[in-house]
Amino acid sequence: MSARFTALRVAAVAVAAVLFLMVQSVPAADCTQTSVGLTPLPELGAGLYLGLYEGGLYPGGSNDVPPAHAAEGLIRAAALQPLSTTGQPDANGKIVLLSIGMSNTTQEFCAPNSDIQPCTPWSFMGQAAVDPRVNHSTLVIVNGARGGQVATSWDSPTDPNYDQVRDTRLAPSGVTEAQVQAAWVKVAQAQPSVSLPAANADANTLLVAMGGIARALKGRYPNIQVAFYSSRIYAGYANNTSTLNPEPYAYESGFSVKWLVEAQIEQLAGGPVDPQAGDLALSVAPWVAWGPYIWADGINRNDDGLYYVCADLTNDGTHPSPSGQGKVGTKLLDFFLHSPFAVPWFRVPGSCIVADVNDDGRINGGDVRPFVATLLDPPGATDVERCAADVSDDDQVTLADVGPFIDRLLGL
Repeated sequence: MSARFTALRVAAVAVAAVLFLMVQSVPAADCTQTSVGLTPLPELGAGLYLGLYEGGLYPGGSNDVPPAHAAEGLIRAAALQPLSTTGQPDANGKIVLLSIGMSNTTQEFCAPNSDIQPCTPWSFMGQAAVDPRVNHSTLVIVNGARGGQVATSWDSPTDPNYDQVRDTRLAPSGVTEAQVQAAWVKVAQAQPSVSLPAANADANTLLVAMGGIARALKGRYPNIQVAFYSSRIYAGYANNTSTLNPEPYAYESGFSVKWLVEAQIEQLAGGPVDPQAGDLALSVAPWVAWGPYIWADGINRNDDGLYYVCADLTNDGTHPSPSGQGKVGTKLLDFFLHSPFAVPWFRVPGSCIVADVNDDGRINGGDVRPFVATLLDPPGATDVERCAADVSDDDQVTLADVGPFIDRLLGL
């Protein structure tokens, strides 16, 4: 036996041993943790978490964007326009929507945890790629999120991650930093160990990093207008099995987003700069707001119908499996298709899926009532409702659409 062959064999055995130990060290999800008994922020409303922290996505326990902030958001949304590679208005240019974040973020946004690859069909980008309602002419969606990248690796415009995004994500997609105008941000810190109400709780340190990310986005992408932040998904199945990011840290990351958005709202209304979030003036940061709220208490459905079974997470109970990725991908697509702060640039004007009258991406019993309402009062319906209810494709909603609608409903 040659010395070279012996060396290769020894190396192979060593690699196999390392891989074995790695597999053995990966904790299994605790599938008994189907609930941690916490209330999703939108449902908590004016109630208090730990008797101290008000719920709701926005100030006052509300889930609605305050009027003044909403007005600014609409102005920003309308300002998104196709830009040339140098950032100049150009009818033949592009609008870039970019994701920023960690492994969970890239898995939900596109799924492959690497540079340019085809996205899985169940991810947000995979679903958006085949949806006829999405603007496929001037909008370019780019997955900038990367595995293993904690929040503090994104909080400065000089962080190496931004060069990586520029060179390996934007450039291969044929776009530039000057064309980035919208972002979805979902970040976390690794292995948190201090929960609220401690002053050094992960929710507070994450807020600091999120504020830095907002400023980094504006520093790196001068034409960015809007940034939507989301908190983590359910991590109860990781409790007692993993230190990656178990509960209550995943849940409490929702407060980090809430406090970031509130900090900008208060500052733009003439209040002081928040000492943790930092300066969020529109000259140094994009307009920020909630993206989709994607936390649910395990198997307990939240008000949006979202829930997580153990199979929606991988063996570590922290990262989403394909089914979990698909749930978040669907929520993201629904958000961008319907948020007034995204519709002007994300969606084809007046677009619809025929027979999907309630515009939820599915043709089922939920479309019957809006179809009947549109049939009885076409002028009172929205453009999308009339578009979807015109199943016979004769540019009007009449009794002639009933038969074709029933056929679509039955899958004929």
